[in-house]
Amino acid sequence: MTTVDRVAAPRTVPPFGAFNATLVRLELRRMLRNRRTVIFSVVMPVVFFLLFGTGKSYSDDSAGHGNVAAFIMVSMALYGAMLSTTGGGAMVAVERSQGWSRQLRLTPLTSTAYIAVKVLVAMLLGGLSVVVTYTAGALTGAHMDTSVWVVTGLAVWVGSLVFAAFGVFMGYLLPSENVMQVLGPGLALFAFLGGLFVPLDQMGSTFRAIAHVTPMYGLNQVVHAPLTGDAPGWAAVVNVAVWLAVFVGGAVWRFGRDTARV
Repeated sequence: MTTVDRVAAPRTVPPFGAFNATLVRLELRRMLRNRRTVIFSVVMPVVFFLLFGTGKSYSDDSAGHGNVAAFIMVSMALYGAMLSTTGGGAMVAVERSQGWSRQLRLTPLTSTAYIAVKVLVAMLLGGLSVVVTYTAGALTGAHMDTSVWVVTGLAVWVGSLVFAAFGVFMGYLLPSENVMQVLGPGLALFAFLGGLFVPLDQMGSTFRAIAHVTPMYGLNQVVHAPLTGDAPGWAAVVNVAVWLAVFVGGAVWRFGRDTARV
């Protein structure tokens, strides 16, 4: 009697590690269903801008290539983008705690594609926050040169990649379903020390010294530079590059540790 050996066909990996638009759309829709995400990432920056940037005696004062209302609008857009991208990246913590990330490893979706989807969704959320905040500013008295609207908006959006990496890093570092409740106070502190809420020149010397080494300091200087007309300075650019490298490196490190456990 002849025995026929059955050889399993090798498993093929889909193009781009199963990264596809359908998965991105589903992830984005899931994030937007989260009311807490929408309130903190989209609604809160607009509310802060309306409270502190409109109807004030200083709102129409000049701020270089625009007015003070526009300056505050850029600050609040950056704050919203920071919350959005951090929250989008940190969703890996929720999925890890629920066991969903382990289930995904049984599918053709590669780990690299999974992280790429998280970062892209985080950036899309950040872009939404910027668009909504800028729209509110345009409708309520923020004025800038036309080119400055575009350049500052892109600078805020692209710069928020720093916090998308931060979110992924924290998502792998903090195994908590409530990761954003843990990170929220820290992000508010970053924004304060970075000068988003209070100009750095109004802080004491100790706070100014600390601010120069925080993750938000460099971004704050870079995104406002097209509006004020002042160069951000090499220290701000180095600050952004260093923190991006730290967060990306931390995310890669924790990601490697996490996948090695399976």
